[in-house]
Amino acid sequence: MKTTRQTLKRWQAGAVALAGACISLAASAWEPSKPIEFVVPAGTGGGADQMARFIQGVAAKNKLTTQPIVVVNKSGGAGAEGFLDVKNDKGNPHKIVITLSNLFTTPLATGVPFNWRDLTPVQMLALDQFVLWVNEESPHKTAKAYFDALKAGTPNQFKMGGTGSKQEDQIITVMMEKAAGKKMTYVPFKGGGDVAVQLVGKHIDSTVNNPIEAESHWRAGKLRALCVFDKDKLPYNDKVTATQSWGDLPPCASAGIPVEYVMLRGIFMPPGVTPEQTKYYLDLFAKVRALPEWKEFMNKGAFRQTALSGQAFFDWLGQNEQMHRVLMKEAGFLAQ
Repeated sequence: MKTTRQTLKRWQAGAVALAGACISLAASAWEPSKPIEFVVPAGTGGGADQMARFIQGVAAKNKLTTQPIVVVNKSGGAGAEGFLDVKNDKGNPHKIVITLSNLFTTPLATGVPFNWRDLTPVQMLALDQFVLWVNEESPHKTAKAYFDALKAGTPNQFKMGGTGSKQEDQIITVMMEKAAGKKMTYVPFKGGGDVAVQLVGKHIDSTVNNPIEAESHWRAGKLRALCVFDKDKLPYNDKVTATQSWGDLPPCASAGIPVEYVMLRGIFMPPGVTPEQTKYYLDLFAKVRALPEWKEFMNKGAFRQTALSGQAFFDWLGQNEQMHRVLMKEAGFLAQ
């Protein structure tokens, strides 16, 4: 009996010690001690801005962070302002940045002293699509009709609106020009929201906006979606308009436009942060991606739901940097 009581006491003492260790470990896990600055290296209303503000909202609504997330747009220099701000804030765990293709295109096109390796990669949240859009009153009812008209028209007859110069929208435009054998007039705007509004107003003939940048105008009957620049159809079959879903859009290649392009939506931190600080954000975004609101957001924006972190994300970034170097060299966009 005495032996049993001694064993029980030892077990209780061990349990108390283990509980104390767990409490100590939990207490030592890093959490932000001040507001989190969420940098958007692009203008307001575009895809990156909308995703950042969506995350800001659901994190607050579901109490996923102990500190508020504050979205700050730093779009100067095709996003260089935002990237350099994060790069130069070494060791600051209270700052994150959402990235798009200007992560690659801006340094390649401008020679600005920045590379994605200057930051701390956290996670790929998703891949964003590009859709060929025209005004609902456009005579071009299908992607093939649009492309045939482009090929038959005079040089620079078609005005293509896009976000920035020598960025992803213009890269896609150049690929279309090469496929058609005909130049277009490319008109740059500050953000994807502005681009969609310009097309609604018929100031341009077409755009290659991300789905979420033009979805509300499509739903309202102001714009027409012709095709998606991906190799496969989109896996979203809920109707957006009275007659069409994202899944009804054909891949552009099936209409004779041999162009494919998808864009990163990823999260980075400044250099010099710790693994514990990085893990905090990995855990945070795992909670965000588990929400029903995230599923709805992915559906609304027709995203390709691919999430990567660690070495797999690092490898993907290296491969896509090289892909952009090749595309931009062919387009004549590399800084001299």
